[in-house]
Amino acid sequence: MSEAATRPSADPGALLASLDPLLRGWLPRQRWFAGKGRPVAGFDLVAATELLPPGAEQGLLHLLIRVRQPLPGSAPTADHELPADCYQLLLGIRTELPPRLAPALIGHVTGGALAGRTVYEALYDPRLAALLLERLRLPGRLGVLRFLRARGAGGGQDSPGSPDGPGSLDSRGSAGAPAAGNAHGIDIPPGLVPRALGVEQSNSSLVYGDTFILKLFRRVVPGVNPDLELPLALAAQGCRRVPPPAAWLTADGADEPLVLGVLQPYVAGAKDGWELALQSLAKGTDFSAEARALGRATAEVHAALAAALPTVTLGRAQVELLARGMTERLRAAVRAVPALRPYAPALRTAYDALADLAAEGETQLMAQRVHGDLHLGQCLRAPSGTWSLIDFEGEPARPLAERRMPQPPARDVAGMLRSFDYAARSNHPWTPEWADTCRAAYCSGYADVSGRDPRTSPVLLRAHETDKAVYEAVYEARHRPDWLPVPLAALDRLATGSTREEATDPGTDAPL
Repeated sequence: MSEAATRPSADPGALLASLDPLLRGWLPRQRWFAGKGRPVAGFDLVAATELLPPGAEQGLLHLLIRVRQPLPGSAPTADHELPADCYQLLLGIRTELPPRLAPALIGHVTGGALAGRTVYEALYDPRLAALLLERLRLPGRLGVLRFLRARGAGGGQDSPGSPDGPGSLDSRGSAGAPAAGNAHGIDIPPGLVPRALGVEQSNSSLVYGDTFILKLFRRVVPGVNPDLELPLALAAQGCRRVPPPAAWLTADGADEPLVLGVLQPYVAGAKDGWELALQSLAKGTDFSAEARALGRATAEVHAALAAALPTVTLGRAQVELLARGMTERLRAAVRAVPALRPYAPALRTAYDALADLAAEGETQLMAQRVHGDLHLGQCLRAPSGTWSLIDFEGEPARPLAERRMPQPPARDVAGMLRSFDYAARSNHPWTPEWADTCRAAYCSGYADVSGRDPRTSPVLLRAHETDKAVYEAVYEARHRPDWLPVPLAALDRLATGSTREEATDPGTDAPL
């Protein structure tokens, strides 16, 4: 490890002490910070790496920090803290911040080695963002960080692959298969101009020259991130519905690496399904052809994942366990969102029906790796009209081990069905027929490729759609309270069996 890589962490206490007051104010305002609503009890430094030593002009500091927060309603002491979340930060360092970078300001350091310097979000600085891509172009190690490429890529990683199969990762996060359709990997030219995407979700993204997109994971956990693992597996299968990873960034962990970022081809000129759906609703045009094409794309990805990674058959015990997990999530959701309480008994019948099918020996479900959080915003239509699926991370709030478990493909299907409903309800006046037509077209498109229409398993589909709507209710209550009526209306319909035309806004007598 070089001196440049180790110098910031030589005195972690002093570094954290100098940054502590700045991060306490800045972190809770970030869209990707998971601990909103709870005070910060303190920070622990996991690793500090200087990607660019802070000279007279500027520097780039990569931090992995754990954020300690107390349990809700408890005193801020070590005995009453939640497990600390680990976050990836990229801090730019300057003596003076130019006006164009003013929105990226984190604060001014008053003590420690960085005293007198200004700290800011580095991703908005083109020079520092370009440095990240240059590191990825030339694989290697810097401190705890590893910059990796698919084997066969120019200047790339040629370590042996995992024995788990093609497209999987070894214990260091290295790829055992080249990118799809290119035995020499994906070329990454120098000098691509970076720009940060303005939309912040649970991660941050940089686009380079409309050629590549780098997704940086903000909240990181040890182990293989599905957003790297699954696209690699699909690339090895030659599936062109998902952009193949060109390079990625990891950090050494105590037992397993932490996946920090993935670089993939950028679909220039593409529009996501949510944007296209809203345009269709605003114009009053038919969206069923696009919905059917999305169904076909989903089925193709499912088929490729089933070919690339192990599948399992869920017997009675496993199906009952699946239903029990849904029931437990409902109970937790009711505690978090009291508005769900009137619907809970009826919603539970969806899960009971799934368990009853297993008990009667009437079903054996196939489970496989799936997208895990599929909705219109995770689908891109290229100018050519081809649909791609992106963002295979799954629901970030769920544990990594759970996100990597095989699931019935109906989980993804249910997510898309819910997304069509979301789009329809965002339009005024509400157009339920639009959602119904899209849902039917999507299932038909899925059947075109898979040979099986998801609607032929109504009990399974209802259970997954209910589970998804329960998740949505918790998410909206925490992050977007104004949207809470959307999943609540769906849960009202799923609980009562009412038709869409009869559905009302929960808590009122007015139709939605």
